[in-house]
Amino acid sequence: MSEAPFCRDCLTPAAWRGADRCAACGSPRLLRHKERDGLSIAHVDCDAFFAAVEKRDEPSLADKPVIIGGGKRGVVSTACYVARTYGVRSAMPMFQALKLCPHAVVIKPNGDKYSKAGREVRQLMRELTPLVEPVSIDEAFLDLTGTERLHHGSPALTLARFAHKVENEIGISISVGLSYNKFLAKIASDLHKPRGFSIIGREEAADFLADKPVGIIPGIGASAQARLAKVGVTQIAHLRDVPLKLLFEALGRDSQRLSRLAWGEDRRAVTPERETKSVSAETTFETDLRSFEDLEPILWRLSEKVSRRLKAAGLAGRSVTLKLKDKEFRLLTRTRSGLAPTQLAVRLFDPARQLLRASCDGTAFRLIGIGAADLCDGADADKGDLADQTVVRQAHMEAAIDKIREKFGANAVQKGIVLRKPQR
Repeated sequence: MSEAPFCRDCLTPAAWRGADRCAACGSPRLLRHKERDGLSIAHVDCDAFFAAVEKRDEPSLADKPVIIGGGKRGVVSTACYVARTYGVRSAMPMFQALKLCPHAVVIKPNGDKYSKAGREVRQLMRELTPLVEPVSIDEAFLDLTGTERLHHGSPALTLARFAHKVENEIGISISVGLSYNKFLAKIASDLHKPRGFSIIGREEAADFLADKPVGIIPGIGASAQARLAKVGVTQIAHLRDVPLKLLFEALGRDSQRLSRLAWGEDRRAVTPERETKSVSAETTFETDLRSFEDLEPILWRLSEKVSRRLKAAGLAGRSVTLKLKDKEFRLLTRTRSGLAPTQLAVRLFDPARQLLRASCDGTAFRLIGIGAADLCDGADADKGDLADQTVVRQAHMEAAIDKIREKFGANAVQKGIVLRKPQR
């Protein structure tokens, strides 16, 4: 027997199972599914996250197409749902996106703002269950098994309340997928965005997956899809009929796991938040840059950005990595390890600057980035010792600058290096 539906807008239970609208508020958004109250694995995904945060902070953008991304040389980070109606998609080159939607409002990404909103959403998730597994800044898996007594309702009802809370307290919307494993919960969350809530139960999983393309299975990328297509496998139903020997030849050692996923079987548990491996920042240029003198000021600004992120997260880095991408999209990385733990921009910048100078050989670069890795507790950073007494003075100086910027804005204090004019 199917569960009685409840309204996702006012959370009122429907008076009868066949209702198509909420008797209390008239909303058609009734959540019904015969397995609904027996499922507890969820995937939560913020809708067009970066664009949603910008629209929240600037209400005049509400009905406008908004693209978050770099200049004409960059790519689309996020497109709001209005922009998507014009064909704009994430990872699309900006020049192509602007051809499709020339009147779009283009906003450069603000990583600090998005990180703050992401942390706020994550904190609300942890109020539901300790079993929160982040996938990225704007999505995570949750296991709500056994939380019915704590939250006075099924996981489905708890998640519907959670969606309300995110909209009311943070000002953005989310989509929820609910199922009995991570694979299907992730698929469900993508079905009816934005503000979606979709459920895939055990009884329907095999039939639901049958006609879906094999590429929907994580681990089957473009090259694997091409190999499978040569033997007539394009849909998940085809994959189920392939002998394991042939599947191994096409997909390698992962073939058994992928075969299980084709039947809706996923043994992965939801594991709590993984340790942050690195903190980084990068930028793509409008025009290629070659000289050290042109790249150095940009590296300094990125060092400051990484420093702010480390301080906000309470972390420190013991290695620094420089990232450069040339005009042919070839990637160059250089790392300096074994550093004293630091959160300071100047301490990140100095080794990265040396790596940059050694890398500037006339090559034209389109992107530069810097990352701090080998992370540790920020409380252990920048203490100084008898051999290095300048670090405490640098820490005090940066702390004073941080306070001024917090009060008067990010541009209130600038290092002279950022005012240098590019060479042409």
